[in-house]
Amino acid sequence: MLFCDAYQTPTTLDEAFDLIDAHRGRYRLIAGATDLLPWAREGRAGDVHIPTLIDVSRIPELRARSVNDTRVRLGAATPIQRFLDDSALGRAMPSMPRCAVWFADDQLRESATIGGNVVNASPAADGTPPLFTHDAVLELASRRNGKVVTRKLPIAEFITGPGKTVLEDDEILTAIECAALPGYGGSFEKVGHRRSLVISTVCLAASVKLDASGRNFEDVRLCIGGIGPVPDRLRDVEQFLKAGHLAASRLEQAAEMPVSLVRSRTRQDYRRDVVRGFMLRGLFNAAQRAGAGPDVLTPELEAACA
Repeated sequence: MLFCDAYQTPTTLDEAFDLIDAHRGRYRLIAGATDLLPWAREGRAGDVHIPTLIDVSRIPELRARSVNDTRVRLGAATPIQRFLDDSALGRAMPSMPRCAVWFADDQLRESATIGGNVVNASPAADGTPPLFTHDAVLELASRRNGKVVTRKLPIAEFITGPGKTVLEDDEILTAIECAALPGYGGSFEKVGHRRSLVISTVCLAASVKLDASGRNFEDVRLCIGGIGPVPDRLRDVEQFLKAGHLAASRLEQAAEMPVSLVRSRTRQDYRRDVVRGFMLRGLFNAAQRAGAGPDVLTPELEAACA
């Protein structure tokens, strides 16, 4: 069982840092807390005692968000549900609504936060592959000499391994900034061990922009999770696809390219098969949502990607 002596809900960053200073070494930051009990069970023995839980989800700037045609800024405590009910956010981040649909259930999506999903750094995290495709940059805040200061770094530098990040003990993830991709088609493919509340065995985020003819990739952004310790941005596959026509043969070649990246400790053959299928289906769905017509996405190609 999980026990805590105090549950604190600061409403400003300064209050949060006051609590961090007062309980140094005896606290845990949360923002949604949907993974708290699974985290506490990791030892699988005895009780877990955390003297102080500091819930930062009520700090207004951590829940703020702004969207325009080029940039998105998300407060770290933005609930996953916002990717489904904020249409402007859905247009700017086209794979995230599909990701959010897979993310647990309605109740959990309203509590779970995008920042919490990132900080947990689970290899099976759903929210991180889409953020990789958006070249996300994380804003980390700390307090130095009485003043709140921030630093920024790419998400690929922030997550270093399963459950591991470069977040310092006295830092708070405050915001995520990333490229807006209006006009792109997005997809998110996921499979796990059960039908509901699925924890990813493999997941793939894809965002695609086509040229005016609808027959060529103008831009492709791909990231795959669950097959290794950290998400993999598939830049070599992206470049390969942008160099030729949208055709079944090229999609099939692209689908084979990331298979060798599977390095999880279990079910490697299964994951390789899933990677191939997800690449085909994800690219097909993203291209279709980007505006590719039936003369390009033929029934034969659709059957191959089903």
